[in-house]
Parts: sequence; C-alpha cells; structure tokens
Amino acid sequence: MSQSETSCRLSRLVDRLDRVNEWTGRLVAWLGLVLTLTVFGVVALRYGLSDSSQWLSESITYWFALMFMLAMGYTYRHDGHVRVDVLSRSASPKTRAWIEIIGVVVLLWPVCLFIAFSSFEYVGNSWAMREGSPEPGGIPLLYVLKTLLIIMPALLFWQGLVELLRHVAVLRDQRPTEPEHGSIKEGM
Repeated sequence: MSQSETSCRLSRLVDRLDRVNEWTGRLVAWLGLVLTLTVFGVVALRYGLSDSSQWLSESITYWFALMFMLAMGYTYRHDGHVRVDVLSRSASPKTRAWIEIIGVVVLLWPVCLFIAFSSFEYVGNSWAMREGSPEPGGIPLLYVLKTLLIIMPALLFWQGLVELLRHVAVLRDQRPTEPEHGSIKEGM
C-alpha cells in the first residue's frame, strides 16, 4: 500500500470517527432551547400562576446535565476546553503533535477510564433499583440521568482517539481534515 493510500485511509477514518461527536454536539445544542423554554415555563408557572411542578423543575437539571455531559466530546473536537499551551505555543507542528498525543494517552484517557470505571457500580445500582426522584412528583428516571457518568467519558475517550489519529497523521506528514474550530471561538 502506498503512502498516499494510507494517508487517504487515515483521513477517511478520522473523518468518520469525528462525525460521532459532531453529530452529538449539534443534536445536543437544541437542548439549550429546551432548557430555556423549560426555565421560562417554571418561572411563568411559579410567579405568573402561583403554581409549581416538581417534575418540570427537576427537568431543568436533566436538560442541563444532558447538554453539559453529552457536549464534552464536541467541545473537545472544537478546541473549546480550557487549555494551557505554554509548552506547545511556539513549538513546531510535529512537537505539538507529540505533546497532544502524550496528553491524550497520559492525561485524557486515564481520566476518562477512571470516571467510567468508578461510575459502573454506582450507575448499575441505580439501574437495578430503577432509581427515581426522592421528591414526590419528581422525575422517575434518575437512573437514566446517572448513565451520563459513563456516556460522557466514552464520548471524550472517542474524541481523544480522533485527535490522537489526527496528530499521528501530522507526524507522518499527512494532514487529515481539520475540524472547523470557528463555530465555538466566534461566539467567545
């Protein structure tokens, strides 16, 4: 297999893997609207009609958690997490690639695995008893919400794999398609 074929394959693989968090992030972005409308509804009920709904109030926590936890991989994909680039700011592209690869393997993946594995029993126990809200009239799906403790690190781990492959391509003098970072940074 020639170098150009390998480059094409790696580029296609990175693009395919990259779509998971891109699609998830775009879908989850709509939860911002749902969250806003829910908060508006709770406030309107409470202050406009002197009524309240425990279920609706708890749903704010659910929408926020879904938005926050499911968008972590998307945010990483778009370089939106806080970074300290002291080591790589003035480094060559290959040196930056090595720093990123080491960061994924030594920092990101162990943290993702720790969060996921330390959450398995907690989430499993919640599913076993179909844990719901401790409040009367609350949402009976707390076990589903707790599952995000496993899904979130899985999405981050996945994006770490994508970034690792992207930087391996840089080391091999191959350039897979870079994600568009503009959408998050423009809003800052």
